[in-house]
Amino acid sequence: MKGRQWIMTCLAMAICALPSLVSAQDDPGKTIMGRVCVTVYYATNGDPTVAGKQAAAVPREMEKRLRQKKQLSFKSYRALGQDVQPLLRTYESWAQPLKPSDEVMVRFEANSLPTEKLMKLDLELWLGRKKILKTNARLEDNHPLFVLGPEWRAGRLIIAVALAPKE
Repeated sequence: MKGRQWIMTCLAMAICALPSLVSAQDDPGKTIMGRVCVTVYYATNGDPTVAGKQAAAVPREMEKRLRQKKQLSFKSYRALGQDVQPLLRTYESWAQPLKPSDEVMVRFEANSLPTEKLMKLDLELWLGRKKILKTNARLEDNHPLFVLGPEWRAGRLIIAVALAPKE
């Protein structure tokens, strides 16, 4: 009888130890498939200093890209914030480019296996905790997706979603 109890005790201990042997890192859905960069720009035909002291200059190449699109063409641009988040295999990710504010948030998840230069995503843009855009985006290397956002301080916000370089 004592031998039988010993075996049952050992089995119970082994069963209790199983969850600690399987970690969250073993979840294939959490495999990082790439990285997504979300940047919020302020665009205006007026005084760009109204964007505030935290606003940074925008590189000339990005200004040129923005001006190529008629709807995004403004006299001045400033970068307000940026967030880079991993693209997980089967889980959604959130980017919050204006930390600590949650006024602009982007939810994304992979809808196919990405290649090195192309990712297909389910993408949602949230402004003020309201979903304002849901789309299937196709992000190509070095070609951001631009979304003309709401009016803000005598200008407009522009949200750019792009593939981030590998770390």
